[in-house]
Amino acid sequence: MRLKADLTLLIVSIIWGSAFVAQRVAGQMGSVYFFNAARYLVAALVVLPLAIRSVGRASSPTHIPRDQYKWMLIAGCLLFAGSALQQVGVVYTTAGNAGFITGLYVVLVPIALFIVWREKPHWMSIVAVFLAGAGAFLLSTGGTFEVRAGDVLVLFSALFWTFHVIVLGKYASKFEAMTFSVGQLFICGILNFGLGVFVEPFPAFDWSLVGAVAYTALFSLALAYTLQIWAQRHTPPADAALILSLESVFAVLSGWLLLNETLIAVQILGCVLIFIAVMLSQFKEWNSGTMDHDHLVEGR
Repeated sequence: MRLKADLTLLIVSIIWGSAFVAQRVAGQMGSVYFFNAARYLVAALVVLPLAIRSVGRASSPTHIPRDQYKWMLIAGCLLFAGSALQQVGVVYTTAGNAGFITGLYVVLVPIALFIVWREKPHWMSIVAVFLAGAGAFLLSTGGTFEVRAGDVLVLFSALFWTFHVIVLGKYASKFEAMTFSVGQLFICGILNFGLGVFVEPFPAFDWSLVGAVAYTALFSLALAYTLQIWAQRHTPPADAALILSLESVFAVLSGWLLLNETLIAVQILGCVLIFIAVMLSQFKEWNSGTMDHDHLVEGR
């Protein structure tokens, strides 16, 4: 089951990486909050019939635990803050800087787990997160980092992504995945729409924007977030973050395939470092044979 969950997270990272192309299209049209609102709400509506079907199959079809509402609200707010800060930050910084700083959540997850939850990381995890951080730097910036005005906003977004990964791993795993997915997507969409009404003009109709909304809503949100919630029931948050860091690799590959972007040697080295980091995180579990998985899942 652990291998299946890790492969599922790999699929999620491929989807998120390819969605980078669609998000760039929307960003070039100047839409932030209404774009986020549309894609998150559409995703919630897509997953809703599946959630209703899942609840109907349960032994108590009409019962959703009260605690689930609390954690759906928290997860939805973290999604909203992370996506909004990232999109606004990209307006004032380069895509390379934004990609590198966002990728720092891979390093921040084990740090947050240690500071807040007192979970000591395995030494291989420490090596892996710093390899992933170095790889993200080389991949996203080409080895040259110039501080921009939006970098602080993107850094704060990385903090929210960090705690979102941890919340899904520690708390969402207690609940039914489909209903939890609908809840967090709906909350994030409503918050984006509410803020957009006050700070952003409503975007003009454009088929390119519609396509970007449709692709990101159906694949990177409805499908990927639902798969992520399920997979993180069986994978520790720190390892999940490392696997999801492959998103930046697949984003670059998508840009190369679809946008004719080129890769220099140092960026290829960055991809290699991230792959090595992910393999280390997996080798740690295969090699130890002593992981107390029940401890990781229970009490979240």
